[in-house]
Amino acid sequence: MAVGTTRETYVADTESGTGLPASLEVAWGLRERPAKGPRPGLSLDRIVDTAVRIAAAEGLGAVSMGRVAKELGVSTMSLYRYVGAKDELYVLMQEAAVGAPPEAPPAGTGWRECLAWWARAQRAVFRQNLWLLRIPTSGPPIGPNSLAWMEAALAGLDGTGLREEEKLSVLMLVGGYVRNESVLMSDLEAGMRASGVGPDESLRRYAAALGALTDAERHPAIARLLASGVLEYGDEADTEFDFGLDRVLDGIEVLVESRR
Repeated sequence: MAVGTTRETYVADTESGTGLPASLEVAWGLRERPAKGPRPGLSLDRIVDTAVRIAAAEGLGAVSMGRVAKELGVSTMSLYRYVGAKDELYVLMQEAAVGAPPEAPPAGTGWRECLAWWARAQRAVFRQNLWLLRIPTSGPPIGPNSLAWMEAALAGLDGTGLREEEKLSVLMLVGGYVRNESVLMSDLEAGMRASGVGPDESLRRYAAALGALTDAERHPAIARLLASGVLEYGDEADTEFDFGLDRVLDGIEVLVESRR
């Protein structure tokens, strides 16, 4: 398919029938990359890589078409030959950051182990690229890498007896848990960095504040929590994550057993 040499023809050409923006069809290999313009060296890959570098250093809020263009030494309008809008750029940035999923567990691995592998692998990506958590969820996965992750999770549910719509719901449940936990941990860590207080000291201060604000008569459950000493020390982040993941998988296991 010939690629237009203007923004209008490049973005508007939808002959492939996918309904995707041109930049995402490029990511899928369904169309050629736009021909080089008057600025040598400018490319879709360079645009995405620059945006990812800005997000990693300063957060997603620092990413704009103007900022990316400035970093590349080009005009903002020149970027629109390659990507039609910032939302498209977000999708391409996500594709670049998540990459393809790691090697899946060997054939014959149980569904529970497969989902746990998938959840921990996704969490690792988020932990390495916290800015990903700030990209608004505006639709289902559509990029090649995102769909590869989706395929890996759905394939892990083969043989469970679940209906296809149930498999999709399980995927959304587990993926939602991973994202929510990652956002929570990211926000807590950012707060502690801003205050200059470590996790253990932060918990001790919280326990002291609770002790001063509550009493056994009005808050008997909190009083028992304080008396247990559990707030005097913190669990490792992985321990909390694994506890929650196991409970989510326990619930899915009840559904799987009911289908058998």
